[in-house]
Amino acid sequence: MTSTSQSSSQKRKLKKNLYLPLRTNSPLSLTGIWGLAWETSPEIHTSSSSLVSVSSMALLKSFIDVGSDSHFPIQNLPYGVFKPESNSTPRPAVAIGDLVLDLSAISEAGLFDGLILKDADCFLQPNLNKFLAMGRPAWKEARSTLQRILSSNEPILRDNDVLRRKSFHQMSKVEMIVPMVIGDYTDFFASMHHAKNCGLMFRGPENAINPNWFRLPIAYHGRASSIVISGTDIIRPRGQGHPQGNSEPYFGPSKKLDFELEMAAVVGPGNELGKPIDVNNAADHIFGLLLMNDWSARDIQAWEYVPLGPFLGKSFGTTISPWIVTLDALEPFGCQAPKQDPPPLPYLAEKESVNYDISLEVQLKPSGRDDSCVITKSNFQNLYWTITQQLAHHTVNGCNLRPGDLLGTGTISGPEPDSYGCLLELTWNGQKPLSLNGTTQTFLEDGDQVTFSGVCKGDGYNVGFGTCTGKIVPSPP
Repeated sequence: MTSTSQSSSQKRKLKKNLYLPLRTNSPLSLTGIWGLAWETSPEIHTSSSSLVSVSSMALLKSFIDVGSDSHFPIQNLPYGVFKPESNSTPRPAVAIGDLVLDLSAISEAGLFDGLILKDADCFLQPNLNKFLAMGRPAWKEARSTLQRILSSNEPILRDNDVLRRKSFHQMSKVEMIVPMVIGDYTDFFASMHHAKNCGLMFRGPENAINPNWFRLPIAYHGRASSIVISGTDIIRPRGQGHPQGNSEPYFGPSKKLDFELEMAAVVGPGNELGKPIDVNNAADHIFGLLLMNDWSARDIQAWEYVPLGPFLGKSFGTTISPWIVTLDALEPFGCQAPKQDPPPLPYLAEKESVNYDISLEVQLKPSGRDDSCVITKSNFQNLYWTITQQLAHHTVNGCNLRPGDLLGTGTISGPEPDSYGCLLELTWNGQKPLSLNGTTQTFLEDGDQVTFSGVCKGDGYNVGFGTCTGKIVPSPP
């Protein structure tokens, strides 16, 4: 599979039976771009009386002016948590265009009027955990309500100047924070191309990928306390490295600091200890995805990882993007996952194995430079193990997941050199320096800034993730 997008026919084949249910007990007329014009304020409830195909989502318009290249149109509405001022109480939000919509204000105004959310206080919390725990019925109800009140033909928010002033904030003027309390963080190793390249470098072609890799999603348990929001500086870590000859191990600032292009799944409802999640139900336990940079000190990692795996080479910092794009928003971009050979064991065998067509890009802005260079492009489709397989495997021994837990995908590398997802691969462990507008570079230098972006291209609209950015600052003396 290539790092470019899946074929259109393959995506159409997967999408043909996917629909978005619109639930209401109020009279409605099939007009306007939503296909719906509410005659009374609706109460959302379970019903299958009205269906709108996913393809009609392209026609949905908001009264908010959203540029054609925006990552955050009404078709997306990703969730985050923000503070209007640095000393403000955090509150949940969705992004639309260049604005942040304060969900606490919408909740206090009584606009979440469906059966599930009508009396809920999940949007009056300083994080998303309570909302995550409520599960897919609540998530769908919230999405339907928000798309309705933001649509161009719905006056309830559009024509209420007082509520609009209270609810909308310029994204550039607010402070975004980590949107959930992350109790646990697990990082997988799910890209075959990344696994193969690492194996070729360190073990040779005869044993590039260990046999167990094709049997189960490999992972390690990471450090949740050092997960930071996009824009946070990353301090160059100190640690031990391989000794040279008979000398003592090196100790000091890492000399091989790297990024890893990843995404991460945010867990919704968890599971009880001792009760695994069936792989075919796993999607109901995943709220959405975000961008993630698993910063890695390759020299520290190489010296410490035998026999128990990564430790100080990883735990000094992990950066995530502020906006969680829901699986509902990603549904139109679902595509067939790669064929797995050998076939997975029954507990990992999915009735429908789904990846997503998410184009990913990494830009590097070298220290002291004004311009950034695109150094790699990949795609979420390059994952061999799906996020639902990752979650199911995580729980098969009875391990309990909790709302807000984070499951990293591992480095998302494609098959071609210009789609590799980290400097370790792009420079082949420093042997092939990158050319950056007249200069060369192997690993990250102090002052370098790394920016990830990810976007799905719809029919006249984008569903994007924004950016995930971090800058390297020197190790303290």
